Amino acid sequence: MSAFHTKSVQLQERIRQALRSGHYLPGDRIDPATLAAEFDTSAMPVRLALERLVGEGILEHHARGGAYLPLPVEIELRDTYDWMQRLLLMACDVGVVGRIPGGLRQPEIASNDDDLAEATWQLFDAIADATLHTRLSKAVRRTNDQLAPIRKAKRGLVEDEVEELAALQRHWRTRDLPRLRVALHDYHERRKQLVPCITVTLKRRREHRH
Repeated sequence: MSAFHTKSVQLQERIRQALRSGHYLPGDRIDPATLAAEFDTSAMPVRLALERLVGEGILEHHARGGAYLPLPVEIELRDTYDWMQRLLLMACDVGVVGRIPGGLRQPEIASNDDDLAEATWQLFDAIADATLHTRLSKAVRRTNDQLAPIRKAKRGLVEDEVEELAALQRHWRTRDLPRLRVALHDYHERRKQLVPCITVTLKRRREHRH
């Protein structure tokens, strides 16, 4: 693997983490020159990293506008929640068939001040990884990455979300897969019902920021 390719892969993961952390809002343009300055590198490996993220469906390409973090419309967001729901329920049906290398990555959440979006990402990733089903894990991780900026941007729209996540974590920690399955179903059904409100909120927050 060339040094240039290695650099672009490293940048891809750093940009992915920036997207997960809420550094950008859905609808934001991802400027290669700004990223190159931020990461102290040239624009070319940044552009290659962005192209890979476009290929994964994490970003989208606009003609003459470059790469953007998607601002989903209702049907797209509902489909994404539904797909994540189906993937995680499939993971519960497959079951935990092995130990996860490196242990479970699921920080405990104590209050609204803690990072619910990151904890949710890590929990869903751990559930998929525990199946040892590579294709399922990759699908969950990609959908997780697509939803991570939305989870950050919509904070406050879901009541008792701290308690909701704590229950999911408890079911997972005790490996109570039947209860986890029900809780995951309810989690995603609530969000599918909130899709109209979520899409309006995402649009308003982006407009307010810009």
